[in-house]
Amino acid sequence: MKRSFLATGFPYDVQENPDVYLRYFRQFIRQSLAIRRPGSAAIDLCYVAAGRFDGFWELRLQPWDMAGANLIVTEAGGKVTDPEGGPFDIYSGGLVVASNGLLHKQMLQAIEEIDEEMGR
Repeated sequence: MKRSFLATGFPYDVQENPDVYLRYFRQFIRQSLAIRRPGSAAIDLCYVAAGRFDGFWELRLQPWDMAGANLIVTEAGGKVTDPEGGPFDIYSGGLVVASNGLLHKQMLQAIEEIDEEMGR
């Protein structure tokens, strides 16, 4: 994952609880080459599918943010899951993890470390 190029976004309520979102950002910035925040989850996911990004994570997405792009990633051979590696539900409003498939396990491990740190 040290050579990976990742993307993320921050939800609209980031000012209310920035520490939660920054924990994920801090964890991934330490373990990757670079992180970008273009501002559109759908575009970020399509960039994962196209190979421009190696992975993507974000909290609190709405179904319209990712429904179509979720399909595009999986059809391109990538992976989209919940933080435990299970199927992602576009209606959950939880954390989505997407990757080219090659570093998905490492991304899930990074999230598991964050959850342990936060006592979840």
